[in-house]
Amino acid sequence: MRILLFTGKGGVGKSTVAAGTAALAAAEGRRTLVLSTDAAHSLADAFGCPTGAIGAEPTEVAEQLFVQQVDAQLRFEQSWADIQRYLLSVLDAAGVDPVAAEELTVIPGAEEVLALLELRHQALSGDWEVIVVDCAPTAETLRLLALPEALGWYMHRVLPVERRVVKALRPVLNRAAGVPMPGDTVFDAVERLHAELEEVRQLLSGPDSSVRLVLTPENVVLAEARRSYTTLSLFGYRVDGVVANRVFPADGADDWRAGWVVAQDEVLERVGESFAGLPIWRSEYRASEPVGVESVVTMARDLYAGADPLATGTGRGPFRIRRTEAGAVLRLALPLVSRADVDLARNGDDLVVTVGSYRRLLTLPSGLARFRIAGARVEQGELQVRFVEDPVDEAGR
Repeated sequence: MRILLFTGKGGVGKSTVAAGTAALAAAEGRRTLVLSTDAAHSLADAFGCPTGAIGAEPTEVAEQLFVQQVDAQLRFEQSWADIQRYLLSVLDAAGVDPVAAEELTVIPGAEEVLALLELRHQALSGDWEVIVVDCAPTAETLRLLALPEALGWYMHRVLPVERRVVKALRPVLNRAAGVPMPGDTVFDAVERLHAELEEVRQLLSGPDSSVRLVLTPENVVLAEARRSYTTLSLFGYRVDGVVANRVFPADGADDWRAGWVVAQDEVLERVGESFAGLPIWRSEYRASEPVGVESVVTMARDLYAGADPLATGTGRGPFRIRRTEAGAVLRLALPLVSRADVDLARNGDDLVVTVGSYRRLLTLPSGLARFRIAGARVEQGELQVRFVEDPVDEAGR
């Protein structure tokens, strides 16, 4: 099964590109589902479906092509209900108004998280050959894709201790504070949510999944796409191509449009330099907005120009470890950064990699955790951390 995610700065046309890619895959005979993790669903608009025609279950809009708008409320109740009930009881004991309490217990980004859980459900169903995901704008997508690993750190390091402490002190704390302590159902719900999100992470970082960045030829948009490429690689997600959308055609351009053609050509040259080694597909500005299955299929055929729209990248994955005679070398793809942009630290069994405002905690394999870091460098878009067989001390140095 092939999974393709499309993301980019808001307004660059990623929903249309995602819809077109999915429709083209279906037109070529592959049973395809396209869904959105964006709270502002626009896939139905891209396919020209009337309001209400696309629901919480996959709806067929053309032969082999299905569209789904996730029922966030249903998934929320299934995955968050036990946790929410506990939070409501705490807020009630604190005297918080019930209506305000209901709002406070809805986690930020819940709809996007639950859309990922729906992706997991559909991937495990075995019903699809292709799943195309129209992601939220870039910043939300990056936070979302970082969530499974961040929650994993909490689950392995904090939750077991917290669970034992609460169980031992619950009678005392209940009497002393008057606030209900979480029971096993709450901890079980958190563990279940983590397990499901970890399955999503494994799916999306696997060899049959990849991300495509959609941009328009503008300097601000390119700058965000470059940062996204670095951050997606940091968290282990493979970027297999870039779509340059809304490119002005040079033929027959009047003076005003000719100016735009020159300006876009300059940006497109930098796009080629920024994403060297990746396919860069161009989609020209069209006379009218592509709406409807036939229209988005035509747009996608022009975009991919005979290339396989579902081709997977041929490069190695973003993260790998190679054993050496002296120890091992950990390699993590970090395109478009220098060594000065990367902060590296060791915390016990964790390697902490920070790039800008994003941080990844890599739990080292057991065979590597006892080695010490002998050096690190960034070379040709890759962080290389060298380990040697010299046991670390208790502080992890």
